[in-house]
Amino acid sequence: MKWEGQRQSENVEDRRNEGGAGGGFRLGGGRGIGLGSIVIALVAGWIFGINPLTILGALGGGGLEAPSAQQAPAQRPPASDAMATFVSTVLADTEDVWGPLMKSGGAVYRQPTLVLFRGAIGTACGTGQSAMGPFYCPGDQKVYIDLGFFETLRSRMGAPGDFAQAYVIAHEVGHHVQNLLGITGKVDAMRGKVSETQMNALSVRVELQADCFAGVWTHHSQKGKGWLERGDVDEALNAAAQIGDDMLQRKTQGTVVPESFTHGSSQQRQSWFKRGLESGSVAQCNTFDARAL
Repeated sequence: MKWEGQRQSENVEDRRNEGGAGGGFRLGGGRGIGLGSIVIALVAGWIFGINPLTILGALGGGGLEAPSAQQAPAQRPPASDAMATFVSTVLADTEDVWGPLMKSGGAVYRQPTLVLFRGAIGTACGTGQSAMGPFYCPGDQKVYIDLGFFETLRSRMGAPGDFAQAYVIAHEVGHHVQNLLGITGKVDAMRGKVSETQMNALSVRVELQADCFAGVWTHHSQKGKGWLERGDVDEALNAAAQIGDDMLQRKTQGTVVPESFTHGSSQQRQSWFKRGLESGSVAQCNTFDARAL
């Protein structure tokens, strides 16, 4: 991926030198969430899922408290930080792609902020942890990422390559697009009104749509910049395969339980990414009306 020298986004906050939020997760009623609940949430939300904070809130029977501490003004990443520069460059291109796409559909694209952090951080959705992997918080319209995740993606999950990393960012921005389109709110409104199995099925459609949106971005990004190199798309497809629910369940528990899927199988994730990539059309990403995923 020939990304060097491209425009960088101004919407990046570097909070890596700030102290992590302590005390763990707290429910609205002041009750802490135990480690077992956190593990359940991380597995259910891992790696690109609907915010694990939402799952933790549901497990605890209430919402999570927003952080009360006042954050200091954020800094820009240093120019010498190659990984931060890469992330800022990819985010800038998502802005360049989604702005015109949303405008062509009669909507306005409000650019998200990407926050770099280490350890733990306060968000409008509660306290975020590096162990969650990258996540999007609709409450503050920010994407959060600990850049150490990319090493985990490469060495522990078998998904190396710069475009695998770009896919991660594009997927989270896809969740932001869903939020702007009102999809996130509609799905969250179903929580508690349908069974756990039905909620899992809705979650799968949310995640596959975000994969498709990542493909849509790839289509228009390559059309505009031509910066992808041979093997880049394969890196993204491999990453999608490695984080499929079936793949993760085989690795962690040795068996596959389809009714517990929250993100989709490896094949489904690859298929919907390719659908967005090949069509470049947001309309082709309507996973909610698709009979077969």
